[in-house]
Amino acid sequence: MTQARGAGPLLAGLAGRCPHCGKGRLFSGFLSLVVACEVCGFDLAKADSGDGPAVYVIIIVGFLTVFGTLFTMIAVNPPVWVLLTVSLPVAALLCFLLLRPMKGVMIAAQIMNKASQHRSDEP
Repeated sequence: MTQARGAGPLLAGLAGRCPHCGKGRLFSGFLSLVVACEVCGFDLAKADSGDGPAVYVIIIVGFLTVFGTLFTMIAVNPPVWVLLTVSLPVAALLCFLLLRPMKGVMIAAQIMNKASQHRSDEP
């Protein structure tokens, strides 16, 4: 099986599919990676995105939440408790929805660029 090129691996990671073949599952749980692709057998055991996805999600969600809250404050001027009641659950929901796709993209980018992680248990 040949490896996908271009935007293919990134879109596969975004969809939660194996970045190598684009068909197998990438995740075994919400954020847990499978050990190997069930379709092409590509080894995903050493793939590790670290804190990268969380950082990007925090930046994106922070921008959207702060912009939305400030816009609402200026346009409507509701009480602060209304802003907090709306913006905090929206921020939490956005973080929850964006974290898995962002992790898939980071794993795909790591595989595309042939980057590897050095673990302390390896010689």
